[in-house]
Amino acid sequence: MSDHTPLTYSDDQAEAHDRVAEMLRLSGVNLDDALLTPVADGKSQVMAVIGKAGSGKTLLLAELYRALEAAGVDIVSGDWEGKRRKDRRTLAILAPTNKAASVLRNRGVPATTIHRILYTPVYDPEYEKIAEWLAGNGERPEIEGLTDEALDRAYSFYQAQKSIPGALAAAGLRGSDFITGWKRRDDPLDIGFVDESSMLDEKQYNDLREIFPTLVLFGDPAQLAPVGQSGKMVFEGINERRKLILHRVHRQADDNPILDLAHALADDSLDFDGFERMVQDAAARDDRVVVAPRVNADLMARSPVLVWRNKTRVRLIQAFRSVHGAPEIELLPGEPLICDGIELPLKHRKKRIDLEARGLIKGAQCVYLGPGKRPGFSRLHVLGAEDPQVSAASIVKIEKPDEEEPFIPFAARMGAAFLHGAAVTIHKAQGSQWPEVQVFAPDLSAAAWAGRSEAGLPLWKRLAYVAITRAETRLHWVTRYAMARPETGLTTADLSSKPTTLTLEAQEGTDA
Repeated sequence: MSDHTPLTYSDDQAEAHDRVAEMLRLSGVNLDDALLTPVADGKSQVMAVIGKAGSGKTLLLAELYRALEAAGVDIVSGDWEGKRRKDRRTLAILAPTNKAASVLRNRGVPATTIHRILYTPVYDPEYEKIAEWLAGNGERPEIEGLTDEALDRAYSFYQAQKSIPGALAAAGLRGSDFITGWKRRDDPLDIGFVDESSMLDEKQYNDLREIFPTLVLFGDPAQLAPVGQSGKMVFEGINERRKLILHRVHRQADDNPILDLAHALADDSLDFDGFERMVQDAAARDDRVVVAPRVNADLMARSPVLVWRNKTRVRLIQAFRSVHGAPEIELLPGEPLICDGIELPLKHRKKRIDLEARGLIKGAQCVYLGPGKRPGFSRLHVLGAEDPQVSAASIVKIEKPDEEEPFIPFAARMGAAFLHGAAVTIHKAQGSQWPEVQVFAPDLSAAAWAGRSEAGLPLWKRLAYVAITRAETRLHWVTRYAMARPETGLTTADLSSKPTTLTLEAQEGTDA
């Protein structure tokens, strides 16, 4: 980026930059001299850059990415990869979820999901010629059925956005025209940066170690560990000499009351009542913190209320649907959904990969746009996905208070399963950020009264830390079991209306 202004690092950032640069130099990538040597076999190294919210982890990741790109390292996006060259050095920037990847992309960092690196698209050979040409590895092709004007549109798009599927879509092609399937990656890559690595489980970490001989994890030790890992994060097992800790808060030069509250939780003497008084004091001084007596139903359509207990989540979802007049037996366009996984037998592995490659991985946040063209299909907007609008066979589950089995208003025989997304647990919110976030304080109070701990810290403090740091600009601290009636109805007008380039209805067969 020629117009990028170099930043002045703090001491801890400068040390972390130098340590990562030294690790890269040992792998054959010299940032100082822009000198690249082929990747050496047998060498494997991992490093962790850890720090709390606002300590500058994402800023450091972005600066390292720009330095690697300027040195001539190719960026692997997961959309398409050209022919392998022995002298080619590559970097992939990964996040565990679509939303976490989109946070990086919004800051100019070309991130993709871990899944899109584990599984790669298989291109039709005819259209792969276009991809090779766009990437600068081949001559301008002549493709039957595509005009020069269409190729010019593809070229212009790629110069602006560096997305092969996007460029092919600009030429008038659909995903089903040029992608014939997906395959598990066979060959290792090179350098991997992983953001939000506190969310990684052991299997994902081991998969990444197999693919990337040089791996840098960026994570927050104060967040919640993945469920089932006894409160531990994968970077805790890394040798202490390979961990770089950032301390100073960098986000925003002026005081940030949300970050001040997050960092106050490190005080061992602070109890829940004292913390609530801090929230109230912050709200009295700064409108970026709001103490709200009721949940805001309008915000819930795009930014879920964050809760600890499942029963609270279900009751808030029912209240949301009720105040919007949603009928029991169908969804309204604009209702938020959370992907709860793929319900397909093992023999349909290809269809599972298709769904996940389109962003429908467990935890993906979506908005219901309406029914698909075939029974059981839904049109969906996948929040944070690079190509957000898809149509998929859907199994939608609406949970109800005090009922063990969810109500299913409609469903395909198999496909992507969804829960309602107006409220989510704080665990599932990790890796996501929203401009405004509502935190349901009575649930955190219940966690405090329960006296539970995780990895030596009171659970309510970990929950509060994760919940309030999901807010980019404003935190709403909800104090009562009450919901304000919405001022506007549900809508999809705020979502991109561009046609999908990857549509499951275009695939052969049924119930994809």
